[in-house]
Amino acid sequence: MHISEINIYPVKSLKGISVQSAEVERRGLRLDRRWLIVDADGNFLTQREMPQMATVSVGSAGGGIVVSAAGFPDLSIEPPIVGERVTATVWDSQSEAIAHDLIVNEWFSDVLGQEVRLLYMPDDAGRPVSERFNKGGDIVSFADGYPLLAIGAASLDELNSRLSEPLPMNRFRPNIVVSGSAAFAEDDWAEFRVGEAVFRSTKPCARCVITTVDQSKGEFDGKEPLRTLASFRMAKDVIPDRFAAFGMNETAVLFGQNLIPESTGTEIRVGDPVEVIKYY
Repeated sequence: MHISEINIYPVKSLKGISVQSAEVERRGLRLDRRWLIVDADGNFLTQREMPQMATVSVGSAGGGIVVSAAGFPDLSIEPPIVGERVTATVWDSQSEAIAHDLIVNEWFSDVLGQEVRLLYMPDDAGRPVSERFNKGGDIVSFADGYPLLAIGAASLDELNSRLSEPLPMNRFRPNIVVSGSAAFAEDDWAEFRVGEAVFRSTKPCARCVITTVDQSKGEFDGKEPLRTLASFRMAKDVIPDRFAAFGMNETAVLFGQNLIPESTGTEIRVGDPVEVIKYY
């Protein structure tokens, strides 16, 4: 088995970046979900409410990013070192964040068609991972709940064999794609190694309506893949003896595995072998 894709998503819910290598940090991969877009009331925004976010492109540039959207000039954004400190909330967990200036906020407001602000998570901030899976001091950026998501390429192949129209991997927004494993083998990986990096699993990822967004068009595209996944990938069917311990609803639709890095300061690369060192 080996890594066939590495993806980062610097701004939550905007287009991702496919990279050949990435540094592993406490929060996950370097730059991943370090920025968050919030509305005028401070509510975080995602493709759930605003599917057009998928069409805003992000590129890395040194320690910062460049964002682009059709009909608008590109904008370079550096991580702010100083600025207004605000509280950013994603679901039920909070972190301190630094608000960007008016120029950046106006760009995103114009692109998205409503008043928004861009927030950055500085190095001295972070949201705690769920107590159920936190070994002590485990943190996450602005990702929904956990630092990384891994999916086996064969898992998508199996899903696509059941769909009338195959879907690309970007529907599921993984950080790590593993090739050479059996379909859904990742369900049973409790811990695995990539080079010098070690990752531990928390639970299979319960999927939401974002998987129904066409990432190239920024539009909802019907009920797939959730409808088909629900026919064979509900928690009660996939992990009947574990879903309650994981705090999951029995009807949660599962695809991919949430991860926490056990080691940091290391780098993973496309092509690196994947070694499972502990199974459930």
